[in-house]
Amino acid sequence: MLMPPTHPRIFVSFASLVGLAAAATAIILLFLQPRPTGASVAISQRDRQFNPGVLIIQAGDRVTIVNDDGDLHHHAYVSSPEFKFDTGDQAPGSRTDIVFSEAGQFTVLCGIHPKMRLVVTVK
Repeated sequence: MLMPPTHPRIFVSFASLVGLAAAATAIILLFLQPRPTGASVAISQRDRQFNPGVLIIQAGDRVTIVNDDGDLHHHAYVSSPEFKFDTGDQAPGSRTDIVFSEAGQFTVLCGIHPKMRLVVTVK
């Protein structure tokens, strides 16, 4: 059994470390808890980029694609054997929801700006 040191200043430091370790453990456990299906994540389209460009979600989660550009149109789509989706042309300020119902890795592309790429891993 680990005993705290007897010097008061060292004891406070030891107690602080134990408290920090407990807090860190609680935070880690919180993030490891399964999220409810149907969670929602917003993805920004701005400056010809998806932000963030990589996303890990659960099957059934909703991804909202938001055109945050002031004057550019976007056109997000997914085309794979397991899952297909097409937003159509998105005017500035528009929002479109995509529900990823299948597990896998999918690439969301922009039909207007070919360098735009969002990689979505669905677990």
